[in-house]
Amino acid sequence: MNVLLIGSGGREHALAWKIAQSPQIGKLLCVPGNTGTAHHGQNVPFPLDDFAALIDLAQREAIDLVVVGPEQPLADGIADRFAAAGIPVFGPSAEAARLESSKAYAKEIMAEARVPTAAAHVFATAAAAADFVRSSGAAWVVKADGLAQGKGVVVPDSVEETLAAIAQLSGDLPGQQLLLEERLIGREVSVLALCDGRRLVALPPARDHKRLGDGDVGPNTGGMGVVAPVDDVTPGQLDQIVSSCLQPAIDAMAARGTPFHGVLYAGIMLTETGPKVLEYNARFGDPEAQALLPLIEGDLLEALYGCATGNLQPEKLRRRKGYAVCVVLCAAGYPERPRKGDAIRGVEAVDDNKVLIFHAGTALGATGLCTAGGRVIGVTGLGGTLRQARERAYESAAGIRFEGKHHRMDIGKEPTP
Repeated sequence: MNVLLIGSGGREHALAWKIAQSPQIGKLLCVPGNTGTAHHGQNVPFPLDDFAALIDLAQREAIDLVVVGPEQPLADGIADRFAAAGIPVFGPSAEAARLESSKAYAKEIMAEARVPTAAAHVFATAAAAADFVRSSGAAWVVKADGLAQGKGVVVPDSVEETLAAIAQLSGDLPGQQLLLEERLIGREVSVLALCDGRRLVALPPARDHKRLGDGDVGPNTGGMGVVAPVDDVTPGQLDQIVSSCLQPAIDAMAARGTPFHGVLYAGIMLTETGPKVLEYNARFGDPEAQALLPLIEGDLLEALYGCATGNLQPEKLRRRKGYAVCVVLCAAGYPERPRKGDAIRGVEAVDDNKVLIFHAGTALGATGLCTAGGRVIGVTGLGGTLRQARERAYESAAGIRFEGKHHRMDIGKEPTP
């Protein structure tokens, strides 16, 4: 089976690594790919927004399946274009991807499907949102309606902070609707499921660490690390999340005539009254993929093709025993102004079959491997216990060196009560 993988981050390196293990793989083309994906397939330097050229490439190379990693091409309709050309796509249509690209639309689906979630109000202008906050006299979570690369949510503690968040988001993302949501209390968990339009198979629950600094302080980022599975989600709770938060949304999309094919990612808050959805994403998370894919046993390529063609066979995928901890190494200046061009040393010295190195913002320069983005490398440790996985990840991360390198030290470390 010939595969075209769309994207260039750590998520796409993890996908390329796993797809290349399939006994069914023929050619694996990565557009544009990165330093890591080049070890598993052929990188092709095409722009992601030139859908006509991508379709022409896929037809010339006899591509059997397109796997889309990032959210923006999905929101822009890349899956629709490939499907119209008769090429199966792992990834939702633009309409189905609105579960991520429009938080207001996602709330509409949740209400229709009776998915438990926070109460919310949608406003077309910042002024209307600010008037509502002043009249309510309460703090609200402020969200931008559209895509914001993980940085479109502010969780204030007061009316004044809520008003400041409205001003901030409306300035950073002009023209977008704003949502004001009640603040949910509990611990967050991410549950991702492979979907074929009707059926789904849930992956192990994971916990992402979004804030830049230890103890969840500092600005939001694309993700500083992730742990999977999460021990405070019991098998019974996972079943409840699937039945109340994931499957109803899949059913609602199918009933609308816009079936969801791909990964439905539910950000969940574990509240005292049960799990509630914070948001949906319409693709693999990054860095969630770097921890979850190593925990899957079975032919991922076969499963992705089954999702694309409406024939997922959940029984063919199994969950590997043990834990995965991914620690993200970031460039100097991340997230505001990441520096590029710093030489990276020590990657080749990692010699542990329980540690995986996933490239994200790297490039090959005149002197070798160097930084080329904000999140540079994901180091994933595997172990029979969470502690083993965590120790392996951090031991290997310590040996990778570049000027200005920084990362969190508390990924997988339980918070002090």
